[in-house]
Amino acid sequence: MNPKKIVVTGGPSTGKTSLIEGLERAGFPCFPEVIRSMTLEAKEGGELSNLTQNPIASVSDPLEFNRKILQARTKQYHESFHINGSLVFFDRGIPDILAYMDYFDQRYGDEFVLPSKTLKYDFIFLLPMWEGIYVADSERFESYEEALQIHDQLWAAYTRLGYVVNEVPKDSVANRIQFILKRLNY
Repeated sequence: MNPKKIVVTGGPSTGKTSLIEGLERAGFPCFPEVIRSMTLEAKEGGELSNLTQNPIASVSDPLEFNRKILQARTKQYHESFHINGSLVFFDRGIPDILAYMDYFDQRYGDEFVLPSKTLKYDFIFLLPMWEGIYVADSERFESYEEALQIHDQLWAAYTRLGYVVNEVPKDSVANRIQFILKRLNY
């Protein structure tokens, strides 16, 4: 089967995880954000013992860390073809890597660009920055202003790749899910 591939993305602390969890509770197959488990693994391995900023900028080899993110997201993408159902949701997509590398002013080549161009998603939903729910914590180090810049990089990365970016209104999880499903004609 080949379900429609839908990315839920946005800057730090915009409600992505809550939205993905809500979609899962509603019975939709979802792929989680891969960087959370990778960050935990790097912490446990001692590479991120004093984590005070985004792990992409904190690890000893950011390019290799981004390669691992790319491999994990590519694996999710390919696994999605085996999902039973008409829709599958991703907590971030492959182009998010480009956006974050752009934000951190990290160089990258075709190994990152080509998968972003060739492994295509059907819909992109971007959650806007929402100061009312924004929280910096042990996994989100950016200030609100920095998170706004990440949001702009996400928008730019997806539109540069030819995607139509659908901005999800600031609302409850249930209403955000309704908005997305209506936009998908589901």
